[in-house]
Amino acid sequence: MSRRIPDAALALMREFEGCRLDAYQDAVGVWTIGYGHTKGVKAGDSITQEQAEAFLLDDAQDAAGGVLGAVKVPMTDGQFGALVDFVFNLGPGALAKSTLLRKLNAGDYAGAQAEFAKWCHAGGRFYAGLLRRRKAEAALFGS
Repeated sequence: MSRRIPDAALALMREFEGCRLDAYQDAVGVWTIGYGHTKGVKAGDSITQEQAEAFLLDDAQDAAGGVLGAVKVPMTDGQFGALVDFVFNLGPGALAKSTLLRKLNAGDYAGAQAEFAKWCHAGGRFYAGLLRRRKAEAALFGS
């Protein structure tokens, strides 16, 4: 089963990831390129803007698969888009073990929306940028 990724979700990914055409290490030391792409990236890699966009769409589709495999209740486009960005950023394992998913699958949409704000740490440190991202995801979830 597949579902179209909302433009609003792709916009969040572009905004919060930013685009870098040369490989860099993220806040926790993972080699990254483009809009947060990590698969097979190593020091010294470079890509074009077109490659960055292609990676973004592929990675977003992977994230969408993680959402669709985990969520057992109906979702609006906003809810789906917010969760795609969440999984894009944190990985499907974070969603799978989260209280956010447990509440959502129990039909507690408001409770699930409130859980986004709890995911603002990376490598054991609080990041204001992650709080901004989680607030944007929660807003999209509620739209």
